[in-house]
Amino acid sequence: MEERFKNLENNIQKIIICGPESTGKTFLSRDLAMHYNTSWIPEYARTYISGLAREYNYDDLVHIAEKQIFELNNLPKNARKFVFFDTGLIITKIWFLEVYKKYPLWLDEEIKKNKPELYLLCYYDLPWQFDVLRENGSLERRAYLFDKYQKEIEKIGCKYQIIRGFNEERLNLALNIIDNFIQGNVRR
Repeated sequence: MEERFKNLENNIQKIIICGPESTGKTFLSRDLAMHYNTSWIPEYARTYISGLAREYNYDDLVHIAEKQIFELNNLPKNARKFVFFDTGLIITKIWFLEVYKKYPLWLDEEIKKNKPELYLLCYYDLPWQFDVLRENGSLERRAYLFDKYQKEIEKIGCKYQIIRGFNEERLNLALNIIDNFIQGNVRR
């Protein structure tokens, strides 16, 4: 794939919040950004798909992936130390595979090229909440997708930690992990 987006050189560390549907990714992204007084990038796919007056298609997922790449490479001006991303390219890759059984060949390269410093992988221990945009509510599907995301993160060799628990417990675990990450104590 040709160079689609300019990569910015900076000291901002990217943390992607990943996980199956209804695992608290949005709340966690927002709350972490508030705690660290920085920016977070909402899930673009949700905004985009909800604005369609039709069913989404393969080309829509290509557009979503391209927008995610753009966001990874063009950080908000008010970002400080970290930027938290509510979902990322790995989720989009698995979405392509699950729905269309294929994905653009350039996506693997972009996933490697745009690796964050850390993934927070949200476990599916929160109750699933119905939403018209959600497609994978069964416990079996959520477990399956969690495993897929974890394997993809491991495949690219990125550091990650699993986030479990409810409410403040979940946030406090994430804060502890990030504080350890800052000190260089997160390995995986």
